[in-house]
Amino acid sequence: MITKEKKMNGVNLEQLSGTIEAIQSKPELARFVFRANNRWIDGAHNRSFIQGFYGAGREDDTRTRPFQLDTDEPAVLLGHDLGANAGEYVLHALASCLTGTMVYHAAARGIRIEELESRVEGDVDLRGFLGLSDEVRNGYENIRVTFRIKADAPQEKIQELLDLAKKRSPVFDIVSNPVSVSVKLENK
Repeated sequence: MITKEKKMNGVNLEQLSGTIEAIQSKPELARFVFRANNRWIDGAHNRSFIQGFYGAGREDDTRTRPFQLDTDEPAVLLGHDLGANAGEYVLHALASCLTGTMVYHAAARGIRIEELESRVEGDVDLRGFLGLSDEVRNGYENIRVTFRIKADAPQEKIQELLDLAKKRSPVFDIVSNPVSVSVKLENK
């Protein structure tokens, strides 16, 4: 018997439900370890490769080739503009995670999204990075995210989705709350 997958917003609802049920019965399946390997090229230009990860109780081997992300700085910041800078990748990660979180939760609630766009801006004062002021942060002082959403739901339900995305987005959590980060040196 052939069954048609039930999808909403591009999300397979049966698979979503199955994933939730599997994690409820075996919480250890919820543990994931994502990885990126980075190599410096020249100046501010460096490249990360992302492929394998651990998740759902095993090492994943479904990605047949790595994703490649190049990072650089614009010329005004002494780079060659060969890729978005690291801070811009943070803005991308925040926008994409909030978007994905909203889409998944909308699908689970039966809300069909027709259009979803966002604009993300972050304010940086380079005096922190350059060591010219200990009173200025090294990173973003403020980040603003603005969404435009067209969906088959009243405005208050769309606002609830946005609030839920802020509550459940892993990257929103990362940039909004301190995260333990360890940095160590290994011999070459």
